Amino acid sequence: MSIIILLVAAVLDYLIGDPWHWLHPVQVMGWTISQWTKFTLKYCDRPVLQRCSGVGMGLTVIIGSGVLGWLIVRGASLVHPLFGIVTHSIMLASCFATRSLRNSAQDVLQALNCGNLEQARTKLSLFVGRDTQNLSEAEILRAVMETVTENATDGAISPLFYAIIGAFIPTVGSVPLALAYKAASTLDSMVGYRSAPYTYIGWFSARLEDYLTWLPCRLNVFTLALLSGKPIKVWNICRRDAVKDPSPNSGWSECAYAVVLGVQVGGINWYGGVAKSKPLLGDAIYPITVVRVEQALALTRYCFLIWLVIALILLLAISTITS
Repeated sequence: MSIIILLVAAVLDYLIGDPWHWLHPVQVMGWTISQWTKFTLKYCDRPVLQRCSGVGMGLTVIIGSGVLGWLIVRGASLVHPLFGIVTHSIMLASCFATRSLRNSAQDVLQALNCGNLEQARTKLSLFVGRDTQNLSEAEILRAVMETVTENATDGAISPLFYAIIGAFIPTVGSVPLALAYKAASTLDSMVGYRSAPYTYIGWFSARLEDYLTWLPCRLNVFTLALLSGKPIKVWNICRRDAVKDPSPNSGWSECAYAVVLGVQVGGINWYGGVAKSKPLLGDAIYPITVVRVEQALALTRYCFLIWLVIALILLLAISTITS
């Protein structure tokens, strides 16, 4: 059953993604985080209280998401085994973001291909945090590349990693662990900032997400290095450049893609009118183009498929041995 669920979920994400009119688990997580944050910032005026509230929020949202996912899947399975498989597969597919990431990037790329720079800026603003209103075409392409290569790990590979772990634990299943990771990722994206007002309330969530993403990020870098045919070069440049990034994971993910594609990411970005400098990752052998971004998206699909196939083979082997 775990084999079927993983396979169906992956196919659903690839073909359909996240339908806009469906209630998504991340929306529920986001609402909970937003309400908890507003309450904390209003009534907890001391750093120690905000830290404690941040820990409570992180544990509640992460554990609660996993437990609620387990209860929903379990309840659906009790109604009927087939209904349980369908529910399990749909919920697991909602944890993967390969299709939505690809659609968001391609919306921007399509606008650029049509020569509509203003539309490309508008489309880009929907899924990046930086200021986009004055970006040139080259800067838009760099922003898309950085977003695609950073989110490849926390939006696709990491949820798959925890779904696979759950698949090997029949009493838990893929959905609870994948949802728990998705909750940690959502917490990090909403409150995991060092700047006010999230300095204290978000520190726990940011660090926990770093720890949870560390291993799947390195597995993705390892896979990219093997796919490139030049693993030593990828490793050496990542050791040279990725360690300069303040994030222990996004720098490695972006750098690995940059080396494989022969491009360079990083530089000056603007947030709310304030310039922030990101370290340069990779060597600028080629310019970042639409084709290079599409290649980055393809690499993510290959990595996702490789680890999915490995998991399915191992699950099938264990099933055969134990039957």
